[in-house]
Amino acid sequence: MKNDMTVLEHIGELRKRLMIIVVFFLFAVVVGFFLAEPLILSLQRADEAKELTMNAFAISDPLKIFMQVAFIIGVILTAPVALFQLWSFVKPGLYDREQKVTLSYIPISVFLFLLGLSFSYFVLFPFVIEFMTGISARLDIEQTIGINQYFQFLFQITLPFGFLFQLPVVIMFLTRLGLITPMLLVQIRKYAYFTLLVIGGFITPPELVSHLMVTVPLLILYEVSIMISRFSYRRAQRSMMAEQLKTDEDDEKTAPKE
Repeated sequence: MKNDMTVLEHIGELRKRLMIIVVFFLFAVVVGFFLAEPLILSLQRADEAKELTMNAFAISDPLKIFMQVAFIIGVILTAPVALFQLWSFVKPGLYDREQKVTLSYIPISVFLFLLGLSFSYFVLFPFVIEFMTGISARLDIEQTIGINQYFQFLFQITLPFGFLFQLPVVIMFLTRLGLITPMLLVQIRKYAYFTLLVIGGFITPPELVSHLMVTVPLLILYEVSIMISRFSYRRAQRSMMAEQLKTDEDDEKTAPKE
């Protein structure tokens, strides 16, 4: 654990970390410009989209989608760097053991984000598209799909899952900081379930099966988060006891003998 820094040093360090994130994000967006076109074409050729005819209802729609995809690619590429810079900023206030533990959160967080995107795109999104087009077919409605509306709907379904799948990492981090405990998570379980049900309702169309496909994984994630919190809480308690024992031993060694 390093020596305490002054307020000005903290501000300077924070500015340095933010500048690194901003500069990397700009480079990542440039990379996104090169990846956006093949990604958009690939998404349009996917099974759930290739039967649909994409239309632009405004001249700016294609450019708008291109820029949005490039921006999203930039955010995803920047996320690991931003997490590392956040870790580097708080690192001086952590013990050596805590530094190693919190550093391991970064690859876990990235993995869960990609897992959430994959689940929502490959499992949930095709089901929702099939459900929507099925309703149109039964009602004898010919759909005219706007490219802007299609991709906005795709982002609305997929991106929230990338962030919602961060729940175990956030819970583990907050538990290690001592801000929450597994006992608190169990105590507020019913309120958390209600909140996740509401979130699932906002993400999915008003249909029971698709709603369950969203809320059930979220409820499982919450229960997994409780188990992770219990593990992190026990680890934190053992670390505190070890540090206290070491402090007591050092005090005994330095105490004047009678």
